[in-house]
Amino acid sequence: MARRRIHHRPRDRSVECELKFRVRGAQDHARLRALLRKRGARLEGKYDEENYRFDGPGKSTRNITLRLRVLNGGPRGVLTAKGPAHFVGGVKVREETEVEVKDAHATLDLLAELGFRVEFTYKKHRAMWTLDGVVTVTLDTLDFGSFVELEGPLEVLPEKARSLDFDPATALKDSYSVLARKHIAASKKTPAR
Repeated sequence: MARRRIHHRPRDRSVECELKFRVRGAQDHARLRALLRKRGARLEGKYDEENYRFDGPGKSTRNITLRLRVLNGGPRGVLTAKGPAHFVGGVKVREETEVEVKDAHATLDLLAELGFRVEFTYKKHRAMWTLDGVVTVTLDTLDFGSFVELEGPLEVLPEKARSLDFDPATALKDSYSVLARKHIAASKKTPAR
């Protein structure tokens, strides 16, 4: 009797669609908070996260980013793998797999045992809103600037961005990881005073 081959169902990978914009800082965030309240958006929460960006095996052969986010500096975190980005009408689209982890520090140890190393880290403060029940709008503050991200269905993102006075054609192409890497490199080139 032949052994029956076990078939695994394909994993679901979510598709992330986003528009990211650089803003001038706290006053732009205040203006957006007022506009979001006026539009009936719901504040989902505010939190701090520390992002660990990795390099290691697989990174040389696959065009993915691997990141561990530790939320509010506590033990819990989110491990994220993102595929390569492509752009549709200015909207960044890419596959994303996320897994919540109970112990982010043990996850760091596990990834180190697998040969991954922390390439760099960056911190982010985020306020997350839901607009019209379908789009997530985040107001983000990082060491290298203030930003607004919109995530949601591809077909509504450009219109929702315009409704918040953003032109989708001016959306940033770079991820926070790329922006952090550029910031770190620029900081190393700037002589100390």
